[in-house]
Amino acid sequence: MNDLAVFLGQVIRRPSQISALVPSSKHLARAMAASLGPDSGAVAELGPGTGKITRAILERGVAPENLTLFELNPVFCRRLAGDFPGVRIENSPAQNMPALGLMGLGAVVSGLPLLSMPPSLQHQILHAAFAALAPEGRFIQFTYGPRPPLDAQVQNELGLRVTRGAHVLANMPPARVYHYTRH
Repeated sequence: MNDLAVFLGQVIRRPSQISALVPSSKHLARAMAASLGPDSGAVAELGPGTGKITRAILERGVAPENLTLFELNPVFCRRLAGDFPGVRIENSPAQNMPALGLMGLGAVVSGLPLLSMPPSLQHQILHAAFAALAPEGRFIQFTYGPRPPLDAQVQNELGLRVTRGAHVLANMPPARVYHYTRH
């Protein structure tokens, strides 16, 4: 089955777990992975879905053994395991990153719908991500909205700064990439 068929099947079966109407485009996936490469070190991806961004991360030269995926949907987890041998897949919430031994990550790449989450959940996810990131590590997130995807109060509480990245028109809907780092 192709990515779109699997994705739409999960939208129908588990609508509360899927936040988009269609999978990310290859253009958005490439924009999300553009700053990564063979020297990025360990990377975690949150909410990989059918693996479009995962594929782009690997194409940028991140070794499969340096990539960990956090996906709540078990159907997506099985598909990801078949499509990406050597990649660690956790059927677990993003907040479990530090508890699962992930430390010193070069980047966390997120497809999670942060704007639709309450600030308390945003705080938990970003706190866990930055606990797992190396001091110079970055959190890469996209959003469909016109403003940064992280609540401003959460950003301030965690001492983060945000940088606007690529605006990807070749996505449905168009999306903007943001990079969060420690001050």
